[in-house]
Amino acid sequence: MPMRHQPLVEKAPAEVVERLVDLACLAPSVHNTQPWRWRYDDARLVLEADLDRRLPAEDPRGRNLTLSCGAALHHLEFAARAMGWETHVLVLPADRDPAVLAEVLVSRVHQRAAVRSDLDLLRTRCTDRRRFTAWPVPDDRLHELCRVAEQWGTRAEAVTSDAARIRLELLANRALTFLEIDGRRMLEQEQWIDRAGTDGIPLGLLPADPEPLQARSRFRPGLLEDTRMVIHGGDRVIAIGGASDDIGGWLRSGQAMSAVWLEATRSGMSLIPMSQPIEVESVRHEVARSVLRDVPEPHILLRIGWQAIGRSGLPRTPRRPLHEVFVRHA
Repeated sequence: MPMRHQPLVEKAPAEVVERLVDLACLAPSVHNTQPWRWRYDDARLVLEADLDRRLPAEDPRGRNLTLSCGAALHHLEFAARAMGWETHVLVLPADRDPAVLAEVLVSRVHQRAAVRSDLDLLRTRCTDRRRFTAWPVPDDRLHELCRVAEQWGTRAEAVTSDAARIRLELLANRALTFLEIDGRRMLEQEQWIDRAGTDGIPLGLLPADPEPLQARSRFRPGLLEDTRMVIHGGDRVIAIGGASDDIGGWLRSGQAMSAVWLEATRSGMSLIPMSQPIEVESVRHEVARSVLRDVPEPHILLRIGWQAIGRSGLPRTPRRPLHEVFVRHA
């Protein structure tokens, strides 16, 4: 019998991998800490958690840090597809260093054209903390986004009933009160606001003094004008989590969060992570018990809504230079 020729696998050149990492670092992260490092050696790309950027008071177990790294991993996979490449990801290698979260091989068998709209989507996505309009996101859209999240091995649930939404709002306020009386947490959070440099949250991206009927925010007032009064907001919440509350689950939830965020952005929606009720363990357990049905271990809550038509776009939060987060060995 004639021998079948195996298709040749083309490994991505180092220059392509470097560009992918640059796009991956556009991912959202807790307080814009950008807690990731990438190492490229002999066609193997390694994602590591930058443990020096963990928030010991707010995030002692590293859940938010790992979620952030999972979002960066998904951004890299999304960017690779948009540029015509495939990714093969090994999560949590068995012989890994504790900081190593994933290994990625970027390759392809057949050349494919780049999808420019997807590359633009990565650059368009941002965190807009201004209030949503009163126009609610339809339930079918929310369920579609939940299905997007579940493709990454997570469980996702939309909070749609009035009773569940009211209960979640009460629990979120309880968590905020707990955080506000914890001096260590508040001091740590302040250290990431209005920093000089290439990380943290600029005051220009935090809404100014809230009006009486505006929902409470974990951050102090900033400089972003947000004067439109909305009495009944149309935002909805999606919970993402899984069956366990561990590093593997957090990484998958971070990938799912990124996937949902990009799809919401593509559809013209806006998204804000709501991690406060998850950061307070007693509140997190109560959210799972009394609000959710299908997510026994919630890892992140996402507020989703529509921004007002005609609002100006926001500048991007700063990003660390590539040489600080990417090491390329010869």
